[in-house]
Amino acid sequence: MSFIKQVTNKPWERKGIIGPLRPEGAFPTVPPEKVALGFFLMVVGVIFSLFTVSYFIRMELPDWTPLLEPTQLWFNTGLLVISSVMFQWCRNILKRGETRNLKTSLVGGGVFAMAFIAAQLIVWRGLQARGITVASNPADSFFYLLTGLHGVHMLGGLWVWSKASIKLLSGAEPRDIKLSVELCTIYWHALLLVWLFIFGILANT
Repeated sequence: MSFIKQVTNKPWERKGIIGPLRPEGAFPTVPPEKVALGFFLMVVGVIFSLFTVSYFIRMELPDWTPLLEPTQLWFNTGLLVISSVMFQWCRNILKRGETRNLKTSLVGGGVFAMAFIAAQLIVWRGLQARGITVASNPADSFFYLLTGLHGVHMLGGLWVWSKASIKLLSGAEPRDIKLSVELCTIYWHALLLVWLFIFGILANT
């Protein structure tokens, strides 16, 4: 009889309290801001990928005249690399729970980012002084489009950086800006990769 009961037993019909699907805290929770940033960066990647495809397709037409790469772009790239390094430094400081050099690294990351944007504008003015404008040639148009679109995304990141910097300089606790710094760091690393990709295209075409 016991064997028959075991065979015909239906455990799924038992009544009782259903426990949680997973133990509390078994998986770390990801802040919604980080998830949103991840989706945004995917969209940014798709946009730049589409422009890159258009760039190479447009190159095949006979009216394409390659733009001579301004040598100052190498210097500008260095500024952006330093900015990304400064943000990573700030992120590491917060992870260790320290405060030394926190303001220096956070403010420095934004300052070098602004210097990069200013240097890009100087490149634009230099090209325009030589008669190289948006409408002068398709290659020139793409140069302004790609670098300008990247600069707009940089300005968006600086908005988040400015709010975190103001909080820190106003006496906020480091933990209050930890998420903002982490988002800025991820964003800056992504923009650095995008810029290196753009720079590689402009330097080799």
